[in-house]
Amino acid sequence: MLTSITDGFLCCLLGKTPNAVGPLDSVDSGDGFTFLEVKPGRILRIRHNIPKNRPEFPQEDPPEEEELANRGAVHCKRRITLYRNGQLLIENLGDAKTPERQNPDPAELETPDPAGIPPKDGATTPGKRRKRKPKKVVTVDCQKRITSCKGTHGDVVLFFIHGVGGSLDIWKEQLEFFSQLGYEVVAPDLAGHGCSSAPPVAAAYTFYALAEDMRAVFKRYAKKRNILIGHSYGVSFCTFLAHEYPQLVHKVIMINGGGPTALEPSLCSIFNLPPCVLHCLSPCLAWSFLKAGFARQGAKEKQLLKEGNAFNVSSFVLRATMSGQYWPEGDELYHAELAVPVLLVHGMHDKFVPVEEDQRMAEILLIAFLKVIDEGSHMVMLECPDTVNTLLHEFVLWEPD
Repeated sequence: MLTSITDGFLCCLLGKTPNAVGPLDSVDSGDGFTFLEVKPGRILRIRHNIPKNRPEFPQEDPPEEEELANRGAVHCKRRITLYRNGQLLIENLGDAKTPERQNPDPAELETPDPAGIPPKDGATTPGKRRKRKPKKVVTVDCQKRITSCKGTHGDVVLFFIHGVGGSLDIWKEQLEFFSQLGYEVVAPDLAGHGCSSAPPVAAAYTFYALAEDMRAVFKRYAKKRNILIGHSYGVSFCTFLAHEYPQLVHKVIMINGGGPTALEPSLCSIFNLPPCVLHCLSPCLAWSFLKAGFARQGAKEKQLLKEGNAFNVSSFVLRATMSGQYWPEGDELYHAELAVPVLLVHGMHDKFVPVEEDQRMAEILLIAFLKVIDEGSHMVMLECPDTVNTLLHEFVLWEPD
């Protein structure tokens, strides 16, 4: 801790930011690791495992699949009305003649005429209720085929995206588990995290900049059926990709991602302090993350945090990434438009994301399943790898009757 304080004091005097540019110590590019240059000078480390002795991605569906073309087919039809007061009305229409309403009837959203204003011509009943005019109406009408994705299928890729302060190493147990089952897996380090390059400007870590990085990774490795798995902040990038590529994203898994709210950085956050001050406080921040991110704080959890390379980024990158979480489009309406099946995994002891937020997410999404792990917290994939792997695999294999 004394070294951290000394480095922070020197950086304040010299006007420099410790570790502002260079990434962490590089590792061997072999053993499944590759480096992708998404933009000139912007390089991401990626774990890409392709199972051996697996058939190549078929250009056309084999005859046996054509015979089962209707298997797993789901007709998604939904009307979403956004009112000016921010209230959302969701109607799951389906194929029935009578709409099935999830939210209150539109009559409940009506308001009486203001007192003292006479009714309009033709309106003889005083106090007559008038309907509010919607701000926006969106209709989702699509046919999706939701099928089982086995490791032997050559057209399936699993993408794992970590959150703030993490790295692809937090997915170690999941990457090994699915690789052994024959799945093709892709896991990138966000810019400034893990062994990816760390640009020296704060604009390089905004949501939109990081989202474009994930778009480049997705376009590079995507196949016919792609499953996105995100943790914490990484869930937002999964939602972004699912919204941008609805025909390519087959399923989405959100782990402790929070509610369907637009992102906006807090003005009263500790991460608004100067990077040199954050560097001085890094031991305290690491201890706080350990206490809030794990249900227990023993030697095992400390070792998991170290092996997962979590919360091991420079103070400059940490501050820029937290301050760059601005995504006004990602509100409830944005999430309600998604027609992709979603599995929500929540660690019950998570002190960063209350379970009520994931419950709200499950209500907004069209096809969603919420699974709560009682013994887990925010870093549930490290705490309970076997439970998480089982839940993820069951969802990957799931298909509608």
